[in-house]
Formats: sequence, structure tokens, C-alpha cells
Amino acid sequence: MRNRFLEGGADALPDYELLEVILFAANPRADVKPMAKALIQRFGGLARVLSASPEALDRANVKGLGTAGIAAIKAAQAASLRLLSAQAREAPVISNWQALLDYLRAAIAHEPVEQVRILFLDRKNRLIADEVQGRGTVDHTPVYPREVVKRALELGACALILVHNHPSGDPTPSQADIDMTRAVKDAAAPLGVVLHDHLVVGAAETASFRSLGLL
Repeated sequence: MRNRFLEGGADALPDYELLEVILFAANPRADVKPMAKALIQRFGGLARVLSASPEALDRANVKGLGTAGIAAIKAAQAASLRLLSAQAREAPVISNWQALLDYLRAAIAHEPVEQVRILFLDRKNRLIADEVQGRGTVDHTPVYPREVVKRALELGACALILVHNHPSGDPTPSQADIDMTRAVKDAAAPLGVVLHDHLVVGAAETASFRSLGLL
């Protein structure tokens, strides 16, 4: 299996075998196939396994998983996010849009509750910072426009991209999303900070306020 992975890459293995490779590194003396299959069945896919919190993985009560296995899963996720984040920062986000979307989907598409992130950009539209503004419930996260703008000024940002996920999987913006976006835009504009877009990340698709004509 490891040889198939090294020779053919990730596409050579189904999801459960790729998870086996991760788990085997943490526990090379165990039969990790039942663990991998149980985790994928419990969480509904490899992406959801990698995105699950350590507490959720522990509560899954998968026989043999243990702390080492949980750490290996979270390390694999962290490594993939750092790679995608680095790729997203390589060029101005406007000309590197797909890399940004790939990173955001990996980061929050499978979060069980709403998470709002703010991307702060410099004058050349390069990413200065990606910060979590808040976490909420399955369908709401409070956002305070003054705090967003204050943080932008602290970082010397000239532009913003708002990002949040819809745990339901449907990225269609709600009226609350639209109202919040307008409030942030109105608060930022007098200080010379531009709101480029608001992205709503779903399970398989991402909605763009700018593309939808909402900005």
C-alpha cells in the first residue's frame, strides 16, 4: 500500500487506505484498516475525519485509535493547511483565486459550526493575515464591523475579504449575511479600506458576493 502511494500518489489509494497510511505512521504494529474504515463511516468521509476536532475523534470511540492516532490525523490536516496557505500567499489573491478557494475549503468547509474569517490584504492585494473573527452556532456567528475595521487599521490593511462557512452545506447567502456584509462595507469605506468580497463556503461550492452582484 505504501509503495502504491509513493509510486502513484494519493489518487492510487481510496480514502480509507490513505487514512491507513496516516494511522500506520502513528501505530506501525497495529492493524489500522478497521480503524480507518470505522472513522470514515463515523464521520462521513476522509475530509470530515481530518477536520474533526480531537475531542470528536476521541468521542468516536474507535478501538485502537488513541492519542497517537488522533495526533497523526490532526498533524496531517495541519500540514495540508499550511501547504495550501503558503500557495495562497504566493501571489496577489485576485490573480491566485483558485489557490485561495482551495485553502478556504480545506480550512472550514467541514466545520460543524459557523466560523467567520477575515482576510486582510495590502495595497498589492497580497494576504497580510488570515484571522478567525469568531465561531458561533450551526447557523449564526456575530460579527462586529467596528472590530473588523479596527483590526484592519492595526495591520495596515487596505482591503478585506470576509469568509464564513455554512455547516448546512448550502452556500447560498442568507439575509443576515447580506446585512452584515453591508454593515462591514459601510464601516470600512470612510477609512479607505475596501471590501473586495464575501465568500460563503459550503460543502462542495463557494458563493461569492461579488459574483452574485451583492457587493
